Amino acid sequence: MKKAKRQTKRPEDLNAALAAKKGPVSQFIAHNYRHFNAAALLDAAKGYEAHLAAGGKMLVTLAGAMSTAELGITLAEMIRQDKVHAIVCTGANLEEDIFNLVAHDYYERVPHYRHLTAADEQALLDRHMNRVTDTCIPEGEAMRRIEAAVAEEWIAADQSGQRFFPHEFMYKILRSGKLKKFYQIDPKNSWMLAACEKNLPIIVPGWEDATLGNMYAGRCVTGEIKNVHTVRTGIEYMVWLAEWYTKTAKRLRNGEGSIGFFQIGGGIAGDFPICVVPMLHQDLGRTGVPLWGYFAQISDSTTSYGSYSGAVPNEKITWGKLGEKTPKFIVESDATIVAPLIFSWVLGQ
Repeated sequence: MKKAKRQTKRPEDLNAALAAKKGPVSQFIAHNYRHFNAAALLDAAKGYEAHLAAGGKMLVTLAGAMSTAELGITLAEMIRQDKVHAIVCTGANLEEDIFNLVAHDYYERVPHYRHLTAADEQALLDRHMNRVTDTCIPEGEAMRRIEAAVAEEWIAADQSGQRFFPHEFMYKILRSGKLKKFYQIDPKNSWMLAACEKNLPIIVPGWEDATLGNMYAGRCVTGEIKNVHTVRTGIEYMVWLAEWYTKTAKRLRNGEGSIGFFQIGGGIAGDFPICVVPMLHQDLGRTGVPLWGYFAQISDSTTSYGSYSGAVPNEKITWGKLGEKTPKFIVESDATIVAPLIFSWVLGQ
């Protein structure tokens, strides 16, 4: 029987050296996160950092209710420090960061949400408190306040024959300053404000499936908005993304593409943008455009159920999205725990 080979450089020592000049959060991760999903978290963080160091850029996707989970506390700083170069998110994440910005003090946490009865839920509805797991969003202070502000922009654009993407309308209301008097959190913790200040590209596929999308549809029904396409569509977002990717993606010295893909959760926020590469290659014949150069996903989805969101990264090779040697990571855990830790590592905290 062959004897085991003793390590000359232990992984924990290498990680400790990488974290030595970082802050206490990173040093804690380096010391404690050694196996299983914890180790995958650290591997993904180191891969993210290496991709940026090689001259790459990073696209981040947001599914679920990450804005209501206040991911902006770390994501906003990632944007400010040029660690994120584009975001793809659901309509809910686009609006809910701003809901929290203007109505945070009216939110209510319900830690015992698993024990609520139907009558308890009805009582929340009667108070116009819309529940997302353990957090209730106040309709009047959050949703209706933002609706009033953005509806002015929708109607003005409609009447002047102009058309804008969903995120551009949100940038308009943030830049107008009309919401400043309502801010209830430190503005540095709003990722939408940070993105607005950078004029960061945001893609919002399926925006219609959001509170503001419903409100917009209602105004189209009443005739307040004459042209349903005053808010530009998901297909137009894909056209824009195709041109941005073609112009931006380069081949790095290590042979990988310069645009990485960091996916939080699954769903349309992840599925929509990752398909731009096979579209460019297979449908447009732009075969010189490189594949995604890094891929990481935080997921709790189960692959054996036929879940696309939970598919292991290698499956994406068969669709022409990732290459055989593309750095690939998957952390099967809770994104509200994992994403802030990865971002903290990349920020050196």
